[in-house]
Amino acid sequence: MTTTAPARSVAAAPVRTGPASRMAALGRAELALLLRSKASLVTALVLPATMAVSMRGLVKNLDLGGTGLSIATVLVPGTLAMALFFSIYTNLVGVYVTRRESLVLKRLRTGEVRDWEILAGGALPAVLLALVQCVLLAVGLTVVLDAPAPAAPHLLAAGLVVGSLMLVAGAALTGAFTRTAESAQLTFLPFMLVTVTGSGLFMPREVLPGTAADISAWLPFSPVMDLLRGGWTGDLGAMDQGRLVLVSLAWTGVAALGVRQWFRWGPRR
Repeated sequence: MTTTAPARSVAAAPVRTGPASRMAALGRAELALLLRSKASLVTALVLPATMAVSMRGLVKNLDLGGTGLSIATVLVPGTLAMALFFSIYTNLVGVYVTRRESLVLKRLRTGEVRDWEILAGGALPAVLLALVQCVLLAVGLTVVLDAPAPAAPHLLAAGLVVGSLMLVAGAALTGAFTRTAESAQLTFLPFMLVTVTGSGLFMPREVLPGTAADISAWLPFSPVMDLLRGGWTGDLGAMDQGRLVLVSLAWTGVAALGVRQWFRWGPRR
């Protein structure tokens, strides 16, 4: 008589996922939502190019003598900065507030996803869209304006990277003080307007009065603009390059600390 041993139940091994795979999953979900939002896509894709066309006349009328700048070295970096703002900052303020108010962020925190992974994963599609758009705008405007190629491409890349990091952190910090999804359409304006006027997106700080130029140099986005513009002019020394990167990262760190202190993961009442 033969006997058979009882079958052993084999428990499935738990699937372990790392931060990269978790952020990629969040990014794919956010990308699907971004592609469904026609308003967000139009804002991100159309407005920067429109700004470049509308600002060309203003830049032509600037007295750039003695600044070492040309129409191209003012207009192209300024347009790239606007692409970062519209694709990343203005978009993510609404994303973070909407996901918070709809309890998405609160539900995500009940799993294994860390807080920074939630914010970073949600920002991935906006950042990738911004970087791709910046490449296309840089090539297109260089051809249209008959401008020379960037003299220091590594500075251009550094400006895009640190600028993206700063605007992601800035969007989360702005979202912390934004009560509703409707008000998110307005709360990004103060930082954006101060940056456009003070950090020299289309009006270089070199043409401002001395005191105003000195103060504007310490605005958060000013070192990013210096890196972007230095990518074309190539006139930044090694010490200046390092200083600008460190100042940009310092401002990003300040924003990140503010997010850690004040960001709320549940609806604001």
